[in-house]
Amino acid sequence: MTIEVSHYTAADLDKIRETILDTHVEVRHRDFGLTGPFYDRDRFNERLSAYASRPGWTALLGHEDGEPVGFCFGTTLAADTKWWDSMTEPLPVKTTHEDGQRTVALNEIVVRKPWRGRSVAWQLHEAWLHHRTEERVTLLVNPANGDGAVQARYEAWGYRSIGLQQPFPDSPVFATMLRPVKLP
Repeated sequence: MTIEVSHYTAADLDKIRETILDTHVEVRHRDFGLTGPFYDRDRFNERLSAYASRPGWTALLGHEDGEPVGFCFGTTLAADTKWWDSMTEPLPVKTTHEDGQRTVALNEIVVRKPWRGRSVAWQLHEAWLHHRTEERVTLLVNPANGDGAVQARYEAWGYRSIGLQQPFPDSPVFATMLRPVKLP
């Protein structure tokens, strides 16, 4: 199955914000039962706005027959990023050194239930990365999601776990994963 994808920058956020928020609530709350302050629509909207305020933020929305199927977004890690500060075990400087061009963080990738299991997440992921110029991409995943199946999916996509972090006091502890933007 091939979906239609549209790329967006921070200047477009107001056009796509409600679609992203509605999809987040549908998938995170209804499908996965993730509730509590960290997953609330308003808190997610705050994180969305914060991410989009950073240089290099882009988003991608997928559609099939005009129906939104999912989204992903992320931003370049700035030279003064705090991304690596919440690691439970410090990483070597050669891993955490950023120059504002080295690493992009995939902040979110979400696919609605009717389109799961049909390679839509992979298509969104790869279409988003296709336009990225950084050398590597990082993401956070809750190792407990799907009894480890979500993390295993990212590993199948070429990511490797490099440690754990808890970026917010009320967030889960996430596995931090890393891979090259362009696979060999």
